[in-house]
Amino acid sequence: MADPATYRPAPGEIPDQPGVYRFRDEHGRVIYVGKAKSLRPRLSSYFQDIAALHPRTQSMVTSAASVEWTVVGTEVEALALEYSWIKEFDPRFNVKYRDDKSYPYLAVTMAEEIPRVQVMRGAKRPGTRYFGPYGHAWAIRETVDLLLRVFPVRTCSAGVYRRAEQVGRPCLLGYIDKCSAPCVGRVTPEEHRALAVDFCDFMAGDTARFVRRLEARMRDAAAEQEYEKAARLRDDIAALERATERNAVVLQDGTDADIFALVGDDLEAAVQVFHVRDGRIRGQRGWVVEKVEALTDAELVEHLLQQVYGEEATDVPPPGRSGGMRGDRPAGTVVSGAVPREVLVPVLPADLPEVQSWLSGLRGAKVEVRVPQRGDKRELAETVRRNAEQALALHRTRRAGDLTTRSQALRELHEALELPAAPLRIECYDVSHTQGTYQSASMVVFEDGLPRKSEYRVFTVRGVDGNGAADDTAAMREVITRRFARHVNGQSPPGQVGSAGDGADGAPATPFRAGPVEPGAAKPARFAYPPNLVVVDGGPPQVAAAAEALAALGVTDVALCGLAKRLEEVWLPGEDYPVILQRSSEGLYLLQRVRDEAHRFAISAHRKRRSKGMTVSALDDVPGLGPTRSAALLTHFGSIARLRAASADEIAGVPGMGPKTAQAVLAALAPVDGASR
Repeated sequence: MADPATYRPAPGEIPDQPGVYRFRDEHGRVIYVGKAKSLRPRLSSYFQDIAALHPRTQSMVTSAASVEWTVVGTEVEALALEYSWIKEFDPRFNVKYRDDKSYPYLAVTMAEEIPRVQVMRGAKRPGTRYFGPYGHAWAIRETVDLLLRVFPVRTCSAGVYRRAEQVGRPCLLGYIDKCSAPCVGRVTPEEHRALAVDFCDFMAGDTARFVRRLEARMRDAAAEQEYEKAARLRDDIAALERATERNAVVLQDGTDADIFALVGDDLEAAVQVFHVRDGRIRGQRGWVVEKVEALTDAELVEHLLQQVYGEEATDVPPPGRSGGMRGDRPAGTVVSGAVPREVLVPVLPADLPEVQSWLSGLRGAKVEVRVPQRGDKRELAETVRRNAEQALALHRTRRAGDLTTRSQALRELHEALELPAAPLRIECYDVSHTQGTYQSASMVVFEDGLPRKSEYRVFTVRGVDGNGAADDTAAMREVITRRFARHVNGQSPPGQVGSAGDGADGAPATPFRAGPVEPGAAKPARFAYPPNLVVVDGGPPQVAAAAEALAALGVTDVALCGLAKRLEEVWLPGEDYPVILQRSSEGLYLLQRVRDEAHRFAISAHRKRRSKGMTVSALDDVPGLGPTRSAALLTHFGSIARLRAASADEIAGVPGMGPKTAQAVLAALAPVDGASR
């Protein structure tokens, strides 16, 4: 626990200008990011009598070891920089909004050569058009099923598509005319992309154009007495109309607003938003936040608007597409992140003019942020608030024991393993292989009792000769050595942070002191942050191997234990007897979760390596054929069987191949003992 006075900037060093500041811990990790209209009074407030600070602020300033700041020109720039740094560093003491459930989106993968329509959740991918969020995945599938009559876009997975290409037959949707079957050449990639663009335009709200086009074709078919064709077009029009059925009118036509509500207490809060477009509710979304810093409702609203609109700012489509507000939209579709004309909030954000300027810059037109006072908008805001109350109640019901049990688990491990402090960061290691082949190891990270998947790592076990380790203990020793060698080499002397390198080669550290920095300042090395507790999957042999690796590196400030599967015994290095935790112990349950997650992750990595190795093993011994050209052959022919059946001329026709290499490939794949191809 640090004394804030040890890193307090000297009087007069802090500028009296707008800016963004960062607190770092002793390992150089950013633990808090904030902004201020004037840096001097804001930062000075953190270094007053610690007893006068909010308990969470006390925890932050005593966990920090340094502070730095960046001066910007305007408060709007400070708002944008604060958001980008929060997204980049994920500081533990900043407020974090988590979706109260995983909302599905309708996604069109326009970055692919043959775009695909599918349901997607989670992080958004570049080059993909998103529509939603929807309340339920079945609502997306119903909409897509209706629209495939008119826009027969591919919906199959990559594996199904490749199989259809290889066998020359489309899947069921191709036979029933709900896919244009580009896999078998019914349409060209360009024609299929045009269908996908029309699909996106329809979902973005440009529906009238397609209805008018179908109506004209239906009239022409009827005039030419092609009544069956006219009937099909009539059904297509009905399908489009069903897909564009409007929700009940809640506000006057033309209303374009997002309506937020916030309900909570000192520990956590629930947020709900209704997306209203053209006077109709087009979508709903919710978040739950644990307040890890002392914030007013006005400050919470400001952070909320940063997250909702900032994370999608780079994906806002051009006007007239999914970001435009013209025409009808299918019920339930809203472009997350598209900034509307009005943002209705329960309380005004702390820096209203700057927030409005920032949102207006994202939208390209004026945006008004206000609190609804009367009329229909006020009534709808009350409805949103009631939804937020219900979401918070549901969250508390589901997590009633979770916060308590997590704290209890960490406390039990603290006491049972005689640790100097509660193990807030736990790393667990496991090794997976098949009879010594394709050896892979996993590192999973739990922070505050929850998995932190962004910091998971996979190790390929090399061994002394590059052919793998002799046994599990040697593999564990190698993995622990490699991980903590990166930490030791990436460690910074007091008053410094690690270099921006990977820490493997011990790149020189970047000097650091409390004071102004640039946004692109060097970051701590990967693996630079040590855990409080290392857990290995295994008993005394694995624990001893890990302990040897740590001792050889001089790492003495990291606790170590092993969890043996058979009796779930906890082994400590150098001990003759295990630590026995009760079967009902929350500490044991947490160790089991960590161990099982490491086991799952290691098996996944091993299976991936084994599958890849078995796929290309037949080509490994071909002289002059490396991994790149092996992959090119498999991509071109689709499988070893089809490659074996190809002629030398067909193989030589693959880019990068030649007649000599083609003959070598055929010789390597030739049947043995007269077996047929």
